[in-house]
Amino acid sequence: MRFPQQQRLEDIAKIIQVEYVGDADFPVLGMNEIHRVKSGDIVFVDHPKYYDKALNSSATVILINKKVEAPRGKALLISEEPFQDFVKIGQHFNPEYRQKILQHPEIQIPASTHIAPNVFIGKNVKIGENCEIHSGVYLGKDTVIGNEVVIHPGTVLGGDAFYYKKTSKGFIKLKSIGNVVVEDGVEIGANCTIDRGVTSSTVIGKGSKLDNLIQIGHDTVLGERCLLASQVGIAGCCVIGNEVTFWGQSGTTSGISIGDGAVIGAKSGVAKSIEGGKLYMGMPAEEGKSAYRKYALLSRLPQIIKKIEQINLK
Repeated sequence: MRFPQQQRLEDIAKIIQVEYVGDADFPVLGMNEIHRVKSGDIVFVDHPKYYDKALNSSATVILINKKVEAPRGKALLISEEPFQDFVKIGQHFNPEYRQKILQHPEIQIPASTHIAPNVFIGKNVKIGENCEIHSGVYLGKDTVIGNEVVIHPGTVLGGDAFYYKKTSKGFIKLKSIGNVVVEDGVEIGANCTIDRGVTSSTVIGKGSKLDNLIQIGHDTVLGERCLLASQVGIAGCCVIGNEVTFWGQSGTTSGISIGDGAVIGAKSGVAKSIEGGKLYMGMPAEEGKSAYRKYALLSRLPQIIKKIEQINLK
């Protein structure tokens, strides 16, 4: 997320009441998680295992729980609880908004777009031309809908990310301040859920088609002209290429990438980043040719066991 205007390091430190390392006027432009950070962003880190990754990332302000040497051109915010303070900064610049009416009064809907009854439209939602939004759809705060988009009944765009930190006192939630962006020509089936980004955007690429009952996690970027069958589950922070196909009940773990033109077979689970242009099957998913060989061997397993038993009897 980019702040409405440039901030000073000292001012950010005052918001969360922590010590800082760097010039008081050091520019701060926004905040993001490690996988989406840009120059000028704040990123948080609270475990030594990830110190180097955060310090050497594109972020120029590191919210960290240990006073270390700041890399050249970067600044530090020293916090006992970086996770909680990251949440505080986000809520300061993008506070929660509790809407009490079905459609925000400032929303402008093009004449060519049809909005059915009982559609929730949150604050600062943008909707393009020639769209069809069916009953029971939820368009959360800051959602962006392109042109010629169809969204079927019961779908939720912009629910909070499933993102928690486990502590001795229970779970602490990283409150979402990102959004969902649906590009032109997308069709989304009934009862799908697409979570908004934690600090950035969850994106559904141009011309992609989603079946019913699909879940897409926070900050995932789905490419153009992808095809997702029913009950697909894509975890957060994934980067899916163009023209990727997911067949029914397949899914991914978080933080992986899938190349253009990949095909994920039904009930397959993608546990690591994979190349495009190939068929993948199984749990965990592997290239189709090797998976088929394993299935063929498994079908022969009873015969093989029977032969072994006969040999042992002799």
